[in-house]
Amino acid sequence: MTRAHAAIGQTPYATQITVGPRQLVADEPEALGGKGAGFAPYDLLLSSLAACTAITLRMYADRKGWPLESLDIELSLTGAGEQRQIRRVLHPVGLSADQAARLADVAERTPVTLTLKSGIAITTSLA
Repeated sequence: MTRAHAAIGQTPYATQITVGPRQLVADEPEALGGKGAGFAPYDLLLSSLAACTAITLRMYADRKGWPLESLDIELSLTGAGEQRQIRRVLHPVGLSADQAARLADVAERTPVTLTLKSGIAITTSLA
């Protein structure tokens, strides 16, 4: 089971996030009232998708014995509400066109991709 803990005090909007033994800071940019001291929430969402994509595709290429030298992934979030969408661009180095196309196909089925595409139930309660 994956668990995270977030704590915010009175400093707008710096939030301490702990996941296991690791910590990071989330914040809003100054334009939105924060200090820009950490990643904004949507930055963290895109980071999760980027990491899952990179790791999954590296594992796939390794399992196939493909000569993937490197893989850069560009993500952008655009739109608002129901029109919001994520654009993902893969830049594999060292693969044939067919291998790169297969990686793009596999990217559509990474765990975080599938979670985002299908949605996920969220329940909220008070302690």
